[in-house]
Amino acid sequence: MDSGGYVTLTRQSGLMRELLVVAHNIANAGTAGFRREGVVFAEHVRALGPNDPPLSMARAHGRSIDLGMGALTHTGRLLDFAIEGDGFFLVDAPAGERLTRAGSFTADAGGMLATPLGHRLLDEGGAPIFVPPQATEIGLGPDGTLSADGQPLARVAVVVPEDVAQLIREPGLLFRSEAGHRPAETPRVYQGFLEESNVDAMTEMARLVEVHRAYELGQQFLDREDERIRSVIQTLGRR
Repeated sequence: MDSGGYVTLTRQSGLMRELLVVAHNIANAGTAGFRREGVVFAEHVRALGPNDPPLSMARAHGRSIDLGMGALTHTGRLLDFAIEGDGFFLVDAPAGERLTRAGSFTADAGGMLATPLGHRLLDEGGAPIFVPPQATEIGLGPDGTLSADGQPLARVAVVVPEDVAQLIREPGLLFRSEAGHRPAETPRVYQGFLEESNVDAMTEMARLVEVHRAYELGQQFLDREDERIRSVIQTLGRR
């Protein structure tokens, strides 16, 4: 295969990865707290010789996470929280502290607020938040201050990553911040609301069709290249 074939193969590999990412976005268009992803392509250029043009190859270099805010839906549940603007809730996962925008919490057997998967919600000091089982009224202030029967319990941690480019998606609507995180300056938290996915299903469907067509064109080129090479080999073999 000549250089044109190799260039197309790298492009096809990146387009296939983008197809998977777009399909994952569409599948989670109705998942509360989900963040849309995109694929970042990088170009690699290499000189082949003094009299030859350089070789340019594309590579799906990484993923970008869209931190745009999703719509807020009123649920009325006292332990459903949503963040307006920037910031993430901080939870304690088995592998360490993780960030999430999914704000549906429940009180576990020990009275600690946790996600449906059991990841405990943390306060500003990094400690799990305890809610007394006998509490009849639970309130959450806009600044994240949680109270039970009028008595302050803790302030829910709302943090922002130091470097958005180093956010790594993990299962369970979690993110790992490779560069660490810091407290949000002016957090605003709502009680009785959940933030919906920020995926625009129609836009993602259009993108899926666009990427699929691009992939098909690349495959057609590879098929023609294969036929051309076979024809050359057969012609030379007759001599």
